[in-house]
Formats: sequence, C-alpha cells, structure tokens
Amino acid sequence: MLIVLHKPYGVLSQFTPEPGSRWRTLAEFKLPPKVYALGRLDADSEGLLLFSDEPGLNSHLLDPDATHRREYWVQVEGIPTTEALGQLASGVQLRDYTTRPCTIRRLEPVPVILPRDPPIRVRKNIPDCWLALELTEGKNRQVRHMTAAIGHPTLRLMRRRMGQFALGDLPSGQWRELTTLERAAVFA
Repeated sequence: MLIVLHKPYGVLSQFTPEPGSRWRTLAEFKLPPKVYALGRLDADSEGLLLFSDEPGLNSHLLDPDATHRREYWVQVEGIPTTEALGQLASGVQLRDYTTRPCTIRRLEPVPVILPRDPPIRVRKNIPDCWLALELTEGKNRQVRHMTAAIGHPTLRLMRRRMGQFALGDLPSGQWRELTTLERAAVFA
C-alpha cells in the first residue's frame, strides 16, 4: 500500500508526540495501521508525505545515490539574483558538506496557494518570491539552509512532487491511497 498525505504546517512526521512539544502528530490523521512515513518533513514544512506498509521502499526513494528527484516550492525573503540562483543550482557549502547540484527556477506566475495558518511573517519593505527546487538528496532542513546560505531565508516550504508524482489539489490534512499509475509515477 502506498498513501499520500498533504501534511499541514505544525505537524511532526511521526505518530507519537515528543514530551513538551507544541506540535501535532500524524496520529490525528487516522492513517491505516502499520504504515510508516517514507522520509520526513519538518513540522514547519508542508506538502507531500508518502506512507507505506512495504519494507525497503524508504531506502529506494530516499537514498541520494538513487538520485530520486523531489521538488519543493519555497517562498523566500527577497528576490534572489541570477547569480544567487546559480549558486544554489551548483551546490552550496553548508557547514560540513556541499549540497549536490539541483534544478532551480522562479515560479512565475506565483502559484495560487491557500494561506498558511499561522500566516508567514510579512515585511512591508522586503519583497518575497517563490522558487521551485528539485533535489536528489534531503538532509535535515537542507532547503532552508540552502536559501539562507545565499541570503534569502525561507518563509514557507512545501514538497510538491516525488519522482513524477505531484501532490496536485489534495487538500491540506487529507490523505488517499495511490492508484497503480500514480505509484509508478512515484518511482519514475
């Protein structure tokens, strides 16, 4: 079984709460028993999160050597220059490693996305823009670290696609089982 959840903001990618945590957990979504998340999204990230009851899928999808593509939409503070976007595409130095090259583009026109609750911070004198980053790796908070490294902090982050399977219009907080064709798209 392969399930997609549109994970909302403020939800941990785990079923059990952490002591003293203010974040909600996956338990509230009433997923089928014995499924586990294929990868993670931080509590302050949103979007496509897959679940399965099949052993071995996690490493197949998430091992960087498998170069399985994942697309993130990221709203950043400021408008990155062509040079800054080139830095992201080439790979940026983050603490103890350099990110792998990625594909990046501005999302123009800006996608229609429902507002987040709570809303992102807005600064009257600083514009923002949306970018699409396609990565083949996914270290902890990597996209946020990457955009910060070029001087454009992340305001909002959503995973929109894994392989050729896109989240589409699945409402935030909803899940469903993938069809056979959709499942093949995940692994494409």
